[in-house]
Amino acid sequence: MSDDDRGAGGYEHRLPPTIAVLVAIALYALLPNTLLFAPRFVIPAIEILLLIALVATNPRRLTRETRWSGWLSIFQCGLLIVANLVALGMLVHAVVHAAKSHDLLYGGLQVWATNVIGFALLYWELDRGGPVRRREAPRSQLPSADWRFSQDENHDAAAEVARTSSITSNWRPVFVDYLYLSLTNSSAFSPTDTMPLTSRAKLLMGTQATAALLTSLLVVARAVGVIG
Repeated sequence: MSDDDRGAGGYEHRLPPTIAVLVAIALYALLPNTLLFAPRFVIPAIEILLLIALVATNPRRLTRETRWSGWLSIFQCGLLIVANLVALGMLVHAVVHAAKSHDLLYGGLQVWATNVIGFALLYWELDRGGPVRRREAPRSQLPSADWRFSQDENHDAAAEVARTSSITSNWRPVFVDYLYLSLTNSSAFSPTDTMPLTSRAKLLMGTQATAALLTSLLVVARAVGVIG
């Protein structure tokens, strides 16, 4: 049986995405009052409950996924992203109305960082059927990819580069790869080394890049105001 006909094995560890969720929850919980649309700990409490349910399903490694756990994971990502976009809207309102609080500068940085984590988690959950299916399914049975990583196309490069390609080593992306994708998209406001292939991937990356650009502009404006 060839590498193309068997799963990748070595299921992903639960720890990296769990840490990312906890960091995002902490960032949201520490937002200035002017950027909150609900009591401070309502959204974090919901996120914690969702995280507990997901960790209970796969305590150490992501080895199994049910229909409800898959939708629960996506709902968790969506709630985090929507709450953060609302905070961004409130940040825009505060800056436009010339609010003088220095907290808005730190709030903008928190919104930007939460944007990176939230979209990284969503990309990780959506691409090629999600983290469980990506690792256990034969490549020929994986859903169509939403993103094309550099490893997916370097099989004909120099030997030391091709050695880790998708075709040669049966490489599959893990959470860190999607975190890097999200970070570069929020920094460059466009794809860098990883290309979106589907309409939903392009819409999500476009939304993220627009939110990141707007946040960056507001943070710069706030910083200039503080310096002034």
